[in-house]
Amino acid sequence: MRSSPAAARTTLLVGIAGHRILSEVGRIDAGVDQALARIDELFESRTLALVSSLAEGADRVVAWRVLMRPGWRLIVPLPLQREEYVKDFHSKESRDEFSLLLARADEIIELQPAPTRSAAYEAAGLYVLDHCDVLIAVWDGNPAQGASGTAEVVAEARRRGMPIAWVHAGNRRPGTDEPTSLGEEQGTVTFENLPGG
Repeated sequence: MRSSPAAARTTLLVGIAGHRILSEVGRIDAGVDQALARIDELFESRTLALVSSLAEGADRVVAWRVLMRPGWRLIVPLPLQREEYVKDFHSKESRDEFSLLLARADEIIELQPAPTRSAAYEAAGLYVLDHCDVLIAVWDGNPAQGASGTAEVVAEARRRGMPIAWVHAGNRRPGTDEPTSLGEEQGTVTFENLPGG
């Protein structure tokens, strides 16, 4: 964890954890905007920064929404060296989007090498959690489908009593890349440990 308490810093750090595969992204955008507006309102005297690894899916959705807001900064901890990380993005469009967002970052942090890819992604998720004051979770509320998933990050954030803005979002059908929706709940927001939540 950081050595100085959040109140002693002028920058409020907002982390993101969420699903890679999403549907009805317009509804998720609206939920993210609602979450960001609440954070802006509650912490209007602070500089605001998003801490995101810019993975496909929720990380990028939130990064784009943040970059549309005045005054926000983008801090990018990379789980792997750039040339290795982009190998996990399966299309040219995805790699191009990553490059565009990375070019907008105020700070890029290359994390220590990990023994496996899975361990590197787990370390990146923990880095985000350890270096944020508020967590935005784009999540279906269900247990994780794989190692170091969104559910584990949210569970740890709750254990720590962290403020969470939970944007409800479907994930994918287990064992496939087929996105799911939560129907009417898709894009709604639940605030935990935030005033007015």
